[in-house]
Amino acid sequence: MNDDSLAEKERLLKEIVGDLSLVAVAFSGGVDSSLLLAVCADVLGADRVLALTADSPLLPRVELAMARQVASLLGVEHRTLALDELARPEIRANPPDRCYYCKQMRFSALLAMRESAMPDRVLVHGENADDSLDYRPGSRAAAELGVRAPLAEAGLTKAEIRELSRRRGLPTSDLPAEACLATRFPSGTELTAEGLARVERAEVALHRILGQGRLRVRDHFPVARIEIPEQSIEAAVRAPLRQEIVTAVTKAGYRYVAIDLMGYRMGSMNDRVTAR
Repeated sequence: MNDDSLAEKERLLKEIVGDLSLVAVAFSGGVDSSLLLAVCADVLGADRVLALTADSPLLPRVELAMARQVASLLGVEHRTLALDELARPEIRANPPDRCYYCKQMRFSALLAMRESAMPDRVLVHGENADDSLDYRPGSRAAAELGVRAPLAEAGLTKAEIRELSRRRGLPTSDLPAEACLATRFPSGTELTAEGLARVERAEVALHRILGQGRLRVRDHFPVARIEIPEQSIEAAVRAPLRQEIVTAVTKAGYRYVAIDLMGYRMGSMNDRVTAR
């Protein structure tokens, strides 16, 4: 990683944030939005920053807990908004562009919440420069609603965001990348509260067994397809770890348990979408 390049991107990020004056941050508690919130607080002052979290069935509880922890650590006011995306048919049906409708609904709700608090605030979110490399229809919704993405505008990649987070001392710096629970389901599979809770139970149980590294449970109910790093597969399929995994995942609600031999891949459910 080039330190001069990173320093220039950090300078640009602070310049972008400084020009905004008052901000509301769409805050998930993940790596990206946590750094964005911290920079906003550092540049503008915590009293000029508002953290807004849409609390929905698609948000893992561990992320909500982290969002509360980070906002408290930074001294930023944090407000949550109960939001049920499953009430919208376009989201519940889980089409390939579900993320567009989801972000449209979520950002619209957060913008309305911002209006009631301080309408002059600019709503920003934690999209980074790497996100353009994957299928991200939610980016279109953000652009249409005027939601800014300072990290992406400054050209910061995920690796660079992690490095700046480490330097800032944020507890999120080494967290595995997270995504909403809907990303665990194939496109076209209807999203239900029961299914979302099932996949979250399975992932929480696996993290207890395997640690807080990268993993996903892809829901092909009644089959759970588990993605873990390639170097972890051999140990996972051997006794006694194999039986622990099977017991935990079946207890979460699945009948069959499979480990994907291709290993963990971020956005693997987008493979068929991008192929089309």
